[in-house]
Amino acid sequence: MSDLEGLLSGVVESVGGSAREGQIEMAHRVAEALESQGHLLVQAGTGTGKSFGYLVPVLQWAATSGKRAIISTATLALQRQIMLNDAPRVKDVIHKELGTHVEVALLKGWHNYVCLRKATGGYPEEGTLLSRAEGEVGATATGEEVMRAREWAMSTDTGDRDDLVPGVSDRAWAQVSVPKRECIGDKCPVRQSCFPYLAREKADDAQVIVTNHAMLGVAATGFPVLPEAHAYIVDEAHDLADRVTSQLTRMLSKYEIAAVARLMRRSGLDDAGLDDCTDELSELLAELPEGRLTELSQELLDVIARIAGRLQVAGEDIAGLSNLNEEQATAKYILRSRVSELHDLCSDLLGDAVGNDQLVVWKAEYGDGTSALYIAPLDVAHSLADNLFEDQPTILTSATLKIGGSFDAMASRAGLSFPSQGPWEGVDVGSPFTPEKQGVLYIAAHMPIPGKEGYGDEQLQEITELILASDGGALGLFTSRAAAVRAAEYVRERVDLPIFVQGEDQLSTLVASFAGDERACLFGTLSLWQGVDVPGRTCRLVIIDRIPFPRPNDPLTQARTEAVEQAGGSGFMSITATQAALLLAQGAGRLLRRSSDRGVVAVLDPRLKTKRYAGFLLASMPRMWPTVDPMIVREVLQRLAKKD
Repeated sequence: MSDLEGLLSGVVESVGGSAREGQIEMAHRVAEALESQGHLLVQAGTGTGKSFGYLVPVLQWAATSGKRAIISTATLALQRQIMLNDAPRVKDVIHKELGTHVEVALLKGWHNYVCLRKATGGYPEEGTLLSRAEGEVGATATGEEVMRAREWAMSTDTGDRDDLVPGVSDRAWAQVSVPKRECIGDKCPVRQSCFPYLAREKADDAQVIVTNHAMLGVAATGFPVLPEAHAYIVDEAHDLADRVTSQLTRMLSKYEIAAVARLMRRSGLDDAGLDDCTDELSELLAELPEGRLTELSQELLDVIARIAGRLQVAGEDIAGLSNLNEEQATAKYILRSRVSELHDLCSDLLGDAVGNDQLVVWKAEYGDGTSALYIAPLDVAHSLADNLFEDQPTILTSATLKIGGSFDAMASRAGLSFPSQGPWEGVDVGSPFTPEKQGVLYIAAHMPIPGKEGYGDEQLQEITELILASDGGALGLFTSRAAAVRAAEYVRERVDLPIFVQGEDQLSTLVASFAGDERACLFGTLSLWQGVDVPGRTCRLVIIDRIPFPRPNDPLTQARTEAVEQAGGSGFMSITATQAALLLAQGAGRLLRRSSDRGVVAVLDPRLKTKRYAGFLLASMPRMWPTVDPMIVREVLQRLAKKD
C-alpha cells in the first residue's frame, strides 16, 4: 500500500468506513496532477467520497512541498462540510503520520463579513428605510433585521454572515457590511478587530484555502482577492462558469447614479449634474424592449457618454474633499470607489467589447416600472485560463462533469481547452451505487409536450397520482416558480399530505421539514435541482416537470448560441442541450444519496423519449432502469411506500 493509500485509509477509517475503489483512483490521479502540474477533470459519482479523494492528496502535497492550494466550492453546505468535518480529519491523520501540521483557512468575499465600523454607525447612512434610527426602533421588518444584525455583530466571533441564524435579507445585510472597494483599510480605527481583515490574515498564513466560485470570479479579473496559489481544486465544478459569470455581471440604472449624487450632496459637493442624467437614462431605457440589446442606439450612447463625463467631473471634485476627520475621509473613500466603478462600467458600454460581442448587454424591467442595463462577459473561459489556471495544476471535480458522455463541454467552459493550457485529462471514477438496481427512470411518454405557457391538467393529474402511489416522499423539481406553486395548489386540494413550497419559508427550513417527514413533499425551482441532500426513504420520488432548457430569450444563452453558430457549430447542442443535460443530471442525482436508497425519477416531458437529442440528454443521467409504462411505475411506488 502506498503512503497516499495509507493516509486515505486512515482518514476514512476515522469516520467508520473503508476507502473505496473510485476514491483510491481519484486520490492517485489528483496526486499525479499536482506533481506534474497537470489539468484534470474527475467525475466522481455520489457516494464516492470525493472530498476525501482530493483533500488527502492535496494536504499531503501541501505538507511535503510547502506550496499553497486553493479549494473552491459552489455551495455553503460543502464549505461547511470541508471546514467542520472533512479537513480536520485529514489534518489529524497527516499530522499523526507525517508529523506536519497543515493550516486550512476559510476565505469568503469581503461583504460576507460584518463590518464593525458600519454596524456601529461609522459609515454614511443611505436611505430612510434602513436608517440607523429605524433599525433601532424596528419600524419595519427590514429595520428589525438590521437591528438584529447589529446586535449580533457585537457578539460574534467570526463575523461570517452564514453564522447569523436566522439570516437576514441582502438589503438588511448591506447595512452592516461593505464591499472590499469601500473598505478604508489601514485608516479604519477598528482595523485590528476587522473580521474580513482577520480572515485574510489567516488565509495568508494557510497552506490550503477554502473559498467559493464567486471569489474565483473576482480573482479571474486580476483583482487580488486571494493569496497567491500553486494549485486550484474546484469542487462542484459543473457550476463554476455560471457562478463566475454571475459574479462578473454589472448593472447600470438610475438608482446607482442617484445614490452617488445624493452622497455627494451630503458631503457638501455639487452633484455634477448626475441627477439630471438619471431622468434621461430612465426615459431612454423605458422605450427599449426588454431583453438582449445587440447594439446600443446613438441616443443611449450619448447619454452614457454624458454620464461618464459627469462622473469624471465628480471624481475631480471628490479628490478635493477634506480628510480632516474620520467621517469625511470615509465619505471620500466610498465616493471615489463608486464613481470609479460606474465610470468603468460606462467606459465598457461605450467601448468595442460590446460591438465585438465580448460583452453581452440587456435590459431588464422591474415591478416598480423602472429599468436597468445589465452587462456580462460572453464567456469566462479566457479569464479563468489566463489569470488563474495557466501554468498551475488544476483539478475540476463533480458528480456531473461528463455531458452527453464527454468531458469536452466542461473543459471548454473552464478554459482548459485553450492551447496555452496544455493537455488535460478526464477520468470517471464511477460510483459505489448501482442506479440500474436502485432506481427507476420513468418517462411519461404519453403526456403532451409542455407548451410556452407550461403544462395542463394532464401533467398535474399525473403528479398527483404519482404522489398518491408513493404516499408522499416526493421532491418536485420545476422549471419555474409559477409551475411549482400551481402544482402545489393542485395537489394540496387532492391529497392529505404535507406539501412544502420553495418561497414559503427559508430554503434550509423547508428542506429540514421535508427530511423530517417521510410523507412530506417539497416543490421548488432551480435551488432544489442542485445541492439538496436528503438520503433515505424521505426522498423516494423525484418529479421533473419538463426538460430544463434555458429560456430562449435569455440574453447570455442567445449570445452564446450565436457565437457557436458563427464558428460553424450547433448552438442548440453546445449551449441549450448541454445546459439542459447538466441540470437533468443534477436533478436526477437528488434521488440516490446512499447505497441503500431506492426510488423513482419521473420526467413528465415526452421529448426525453421522442426527440433526436434525447440520447444526448439521457447519456448524462444516472443509468436507472427505464420505463414509459405508468402502471409499472405506480406499482413500484406503491411497493416503496409499504416498505418497512
